Amino acid sequence: MTDPYADLRREYALGGLAEGDLAPDPFAQFQRWYHDAVTGAVYEPNAMVVSSVSPDGRPSSRLVLLKGFTPEGWVFFTNLGSRKGVELLANPHVALLFPWHPLERQVRVEGVAHELGRDEVAAYFETRPRGSRLGAHASHQSREVASRQQLDDAWAAADAAYPDEIPVPDEWGGFRVEAVAVEFWQGRPGRMHDRLAYRRDGESWSVHRLAP
Repeated sequence: MTDPYADLRREYALGGLAEGDLAPDPFAQFQRWYHDAVTGAVYEPNAMVVSSVSPDGRPSSRLVLLKGFTPEGWVFFTNLGSRKGVELLANPHVALLFPWHPLERQVRVEGVAHELGRDEVAAYFETRPRGSRLGAHASHQSREVASRQQLDDAWAAADAAYPDEIPVPDEWGGFRVEAVAVEFWQGRPGRMHDRLAYRRDGESWSVHRLAP
């Protein structure tokens, strides 16, 4: 009987990644690859997996959207009372993963999550569509609800309560992930992938090749 999982495979052959291809720091290199993901029509190139750890050591992962990037870090927004929000406030060590499958690439970030200031949170909140801002009031993310109808009713109540200006919910915020290590992964034939990792070395970065 054919195994529907074991038989699923493809050969990676779009290119390689050599040390001489890298930018001097991981931020410039990320900008290069992010540009390639955008111009290469990768579906939602800013989608990233965020992994956090509970106080008792249980990891959890979810997809969120990158909403800002500078050499200071990768920015995303969330409900601070959600599972990821609670876990990151208690234990700020975090991992990010950008899965750019059409380009046969991944970027992995390990770092520390810093809560954003309220001014930065409010500035971004104002740019969100009205429906998304109402949803931030209606949904207490990660907590159990009795039904879909309860969610719809909560959204309708928020819509009625805020016909004009919509304030930032107290529990809505965001994080900036300061990197301590960034790995760039390029698929290669025979599963001999290229993995080049920047690691923070004081004020500079060192580069290490990892076995696939």
